Amino acid sequence: MEEETQSSTKRIFINDVDKYSSRHIAKFLFTCLTEDKVASFEIRGTVSSREEFSFPLERYKSPTREELLERLLECDVVVYNISENATHKQLEEATWALKALHAEMGNFTTHKLFILVSTVMTWALTKPQNMEDTDVLITEQEFRRRRPHRSFKSHNNLEKLVLKLGKEKKSKLTGYVVGSGLQYGMGENLFHYFFKVSWLMMLPKVPIFGDGKNHIPMIHVYDLAGVIHNIIELTPKSKYILAVDDSKTTLEEIVKTISETLGPGKIYNVPELEAIAMEACQPSELEYLGINLSLDIFIIKDSFNLHWKAEAGMVENIESIVEEYKNTRQLLPIRICLGGPPSVGKTTIAKKLCNHYKIHHIKIKKMIEEKVAKLKELGTADESEDESEEVASAARTQLDNINKSMEMHAGRLEDELIFEILQEKLNSKPCRNQGYVLDGFLKTYTQAKQIFHDDNPEEQDTMMKEPVFNKNITPEFVIALEATDDFLTQRVLGLPESVAEKMRCTHDEFLPRLKKYRQLSTAEEKLLDYFDEIEIYPEHIEVATDDPEYKEVMKQIIASVGPTKNYGLSPEEQEAERRKKEEEMRLRVAAENAEKKRRNKTALAEMAAQYEEWQKNLSEVRRQEEELMEAHSLPLRNYLMKHVMPALSEAMVECCKIKPEDPVDFLAEHLLKKNQG
Repeated sequence: MEEETQSSTKRIFINDVDKYSSRHIAKFLFTCLTEDKVASFEIRGTVSSREEFSFPLERYKSPTREELLERLLECDVVVYNISENATHKQLEEATWALKALHAEMGNFTTHKLFILVSTVMTWALTKPQNMEDTDVLITEQEFRRRRPHRSFKSHNNLEKLVLKLGKEKKSKLTGYVVGSGLQYGMGENLFHYFFKVSWLMMLPKVPIFGDGKNHIPMIHVYDLAGVIHNIIELTPKSKYILAVDDSKTTLEEIVKTISETLGPGKIYNVPELEAIAMEACQPSELEYLGINLSLDIFIIKDSFNLHWKAEAGMVENIESIVEEYKNTRQLLPIRICLGGPPSVGKTTIAKKLCNHYKIHHIKIKKMIEEKVAKLKELGTADESEDESEEVASAARTQLDNINKSMEMHAGRLEDELIFEILQEKLNSKPCRNQGYVLDGFLKTYTQAKQIFHDDNPEEQDTMMKEPVFNKNITPEFVIALEATDDFLTQRVLGLPESVAEKMRCTHDEFLPRLKKYRQLSTAEEKLLDYFDEIEIYPEHIEVATDDPEYKEVMKQIIASVGPTKNYGLSPEEQEAERRKKEEEMRLRVAAENAEKKRRNKTALAEMAAQYEEWQKNLSEVRRQEEELMEAHSLPLRNYLMKHVMPALSEAMVECCKIKPEDPVDFLAEHLLKKNQG
């Protein structure tokens, strides 16, 4: 049974699996199953990095030609992908692989396929047979007439070599050429710049390089993988196969659709040289984007069993393509609602969270000011500014309503208008793309329900009784900051008067605000109850006196929310961050060295003082010992002078006179006789 499974699973080699196109082709083929529900393919391939893959892969990093040929001979299908910015080295390797396999063909035990995934850039200069009829499409059958872009002549030569070797009769190596359209989907590659600037809202208008009137043949990368799968399974008679979708869209239509779906909704034309200067794309990418070609295909439509991902093209399937882009790159919005009593630190923490996650800070007062400024701008816009009179009139009407409401409510805007502006803000592209921190506005259960309730829910299983709310704008994380009244009061008392007035934290304002917050927190239907009901459970975090920088609070929130889901730093920002870290490291090392030097100097001084004190103490001890010995020796001296020294002196005088041979014995006898007498 195991042998049967292994025989039904084909070994397939794909070059450069860590590149956009080959990675997704490999991923798609891995998911293909046989009729017995086992994997159709065992994926092998070359890589240039240690990148991890979401599918099993036998990888070869920098193999020699001999090692690579050995691996190629083990495979049933060899796919060389040169469709995206192939270098001279990659083209040379593909040519070598084809020739090497052809040379070894006599030793093949089974039939093998060689599939070259090329590009429609080898058709870029092909003209219709009838030059007068510019609307006629160039058909797939005319592949022998194709004329390559000047930068893709090597691609064209390799295509010809594959087709030439495939003509040999009874050959055990069959070659196919796939002329791939410009690929899109699954996170994007060639069109990534347009998606990125739109998602980030980096520019008020998204640039189009050139006039944008050129028609671009395209295909979803998974549909390209489906074409390769069909070639392997069906081994069609035609050896040259165009892989493009049904779209006949222009670059302008593509960029405009991306901008309207994901970004500011506006576009403008930029000369190609300026695009290079602004580092929007490489010259080779501009060559791809500059193609102007309309192709008519029939093989994959008539002969293949292709389950299209986007048959009608990117423009018609833009919603699903955008979702793929967000999910593949994990560019998911982070929506946070931050609440708590007055002066607990909501705004400070909100700013820190926005800086960390690169999301948008929604402060109600500032939001209203921005809305009023925008309405004034729209209401006074000239026709030359591309704003219709209808838009300007609507802006003036809305501005009048806001002004009347503020006049009637002593400078404050009524709740209904605030909710309307807030919902518009939450539904804006920046908040829908990156996310937001809603800073302390929501106070009651009713407010939350009115803002986040979904009036037009999609069809749901009524038996499940799932909570109904607008999933596109409702916060995913609700953070309730907590602190004692004493802590908050002491914090307010410590504020400078000017700061307290600005924050509405003077004694006359703060205590009523705090009292009202406590009352709302004990109401029958509290704000946090709404989020409990829709199963977004609030996290309660205590703000402590010993954490003035909110480091512990931020640590807890980040642990709850998770990692950032945004683009990383740009090369310039990475360089600035590197320099900042180097400077911080330099200052830290300098401070540590200075502290070490200071400690060493202090230690030496302390040791010198201790030695001096020790010497002083030692001298004092010696002096005291000498005095003690002197005091102890006085009685003994007196005794010797009175009773011993007279007799001893007399004996020594006699000894000196006589000079005996044994003076000691003489002294002893003399003293003995003196004592007996």
